[in-house]
Amino acid sequence: MSRWERLKQLDSVSLQKLDELYSGEQLPMAVREYLAQWIEDQDWEHASRDTSRAVVLFQVLLENLDNQYSRFMQERAFLMQRNFRRFKQDFQIYQEDPCPLAETINWFLSKEQEILEAAELANESFDSLLCMVLEELEEWKSRQQISCIGAPDDTNLEPLEKWFTQLGEGGFQLRKFLEKLEELQGKLSYEQDPIKVQKPILQEQLDLILTSLLKSAFIVETQPSMPQGRGPLVLRTNVQFSVKTRFLFKVPELNHAMKVTVSIDKEVPQVKGYRRFNVLGTLSKVLNMSESMNGGMVADFRHLTLKEQKVGGGGKGTSDMSLSVTEELHVIHLETQFDLHGLSVSLETSTLPVVVISNSSQQQSAWASVLWFNMLRADSKNLLFFASSPTASWSQFGEMLSWQFLSCGKRGLNSDQLDTIAQKLFGKQKSYDNCKISWTKFSKENIRDTNFTLWVWMDGILNLVKLYLADLWHDGSIMGFITKAKEKSLLKGKQCGTFLLRFSESIKDGGITFSWVEYSNDGKHNVRTVQPFISADLKQIPFPEILRNFQIMEAENAPVYPLQFLYPNIPKAQAIGKYYNEKTGGERVSVCLSVCCSLSLSECISVWTFMASELLSCALTVH
Repeated sequence: MSRWERLKQLDSVSLQKLDELYSGEQLPMAVREYLAQWIEDQDWEHASRDTSRAVVLFQVLLENLDNQYSRFMQERAFLMQRNFRRFKQDFQIYQEDPCPLAETINWFLSKEQEILEAAELANESFDSLLCMVLEELEEWKSRQQISCIGAPDDTNLEPLEKWFTQLGEGGFQLRKFLEKLEELQGKLSYEQDPIKVQKPILQEQLDLILTSLLKSAFIVETQPSMPQGRGPLVLRTNVQFSVKTRFLFKVPELNHAMKVTVSIDKEVPQVKGYRRFNVLGTLSKVLNMSESMNGGMVADFRHLTLKEQKVGGGGKGTSDMSLSVTEELHVIHLETQFDLHGLSVSLETSTLPVVVISNSSQQQSAWASVLWFNMLRADSKNLLFFASSPTASWSQFGEMLSWQFLSCGKRGLNSDQLDTIAQKLFGKQKSYDNCKISWTKFSKENIRDTNFTLWVWMDGILNLVKLYLADLWHDGSIMGFITKAKEKSLLKGKQCGTFLLRFSESIKDGGITFSWVEYSNDGKHNVRTVQPFISADLKQIPFPEILRNFQIMEAENAPVYPLQFLYPNIPKAQAIGKYYNEKTGGERVSVCLSVCCSLSLSECISVWTFMASELLSCALTVH
């Protein structure tokens, strides 16, 4: 990029200096503009001392002016044609001695460099510190966005608040200094007083920087959420939700002075059937320092609700595109006014898009939309995102799934588990790096040979982990995702009674099962698997107790406990003993369950007799 182009991109204060530099006729700005690169490429300083060099440059300059004149003639640009004819005539005064012209052009270039360096120096100081802070703020917003869907990212605001406050305080101190200079100018001034010329320019520049800082300092600290919701950004009509905003520039003088107001959907997409809502509740609160732990300026709205507008507000639109209720995106807006020391700035911030549901049956689908939108770190202004949602890479998708398990059971997915899921989606491949998954495949199309989608299956497992299996998942006891072929391969060759725990692939709402290896007298191995346990089962009997007391009946009603070692070779009591219920008086509860493809009818009768004698009740399934 030429120096001239860099100059043209500077702030208004620097551009004013550039305009003043070229206010005369020694070097017309139009000539500088149209011959910019050629002018910058010449050694004018050398030419100002070397007449022969100056003559050559002077002749080339005239030729360039002629070329521009011809160009404007062809373009019928009458005014520029006239100007360049005059410019050439004016330069003729240097015909006999072109060295002064070279000296003049060299002087202009040196002054340009001073303007450029001054602007860059200013940028490297205060406008530069602000840029660094704003970059960090954008990174924080990105971290906040994915933390809403379970990412373990740091969203602490205290460092940012400290930086914004220090920058703001420094900016207003400079403002006060400029006011003092103005007072001094009123008492004592003289011809060509630099304060008279520079003070308004500096004031404008400083106010622009402060305005940018103030607008950026007003943020959403906590995204909208319901107290009993699945996660943030899913709201239900007529159910209270909360949202918290923070002003990162702590100004004690403005404590309880800045009123924040709430609204929704300033610009609703013109889509047929797109719903409209009203926000109800306390719609205005003041920023105050008593609602946060560190004395930050916060407005915490805790009792807001949404009510859908009746027919008339929605339903009409210029587009016939079809979006489901859980694909509609809506935005909560928050506004306030900053007034301090003569500087007045309107501030506004917005939440990430929310999905609004009307009943709990839509919760699962709504959360899928929130996961997908924020996994892709989509633009929060794109409310029609789901009209043409982009695909997700496997790395993005796998990471998002891992966050869900981290949130539910304090442990993410390892590479083997992720590979198993990828194989289920894309088939067996050497690498899944180039694989893509669409929004439809994630949430709308059923998994092959099932009547439920990938998300419904995964969500059922997540709920099972959260409610009943969190401890076992957290300590790594549950292998979870593994193909049947891999399961047999892992258990083959292990000592008798080695078992592993995995999730069922055929249960819609989440199921967990276990398989173990046993050997016949001739040394042949056999892998046996129980019918999956679902939420209703685990609600009655804790899964560690099922594992602890699981037994099968051999000949003559002799009970056998086949589960001995958690894969790869951990004694069962050592692996899960810490989760057993304590029993008193020597009482022992036995859990008797059938095994897939293992019991005959007579054996089932024997098991039932044994269970009756033990006063147990358990469900038997015969295959």
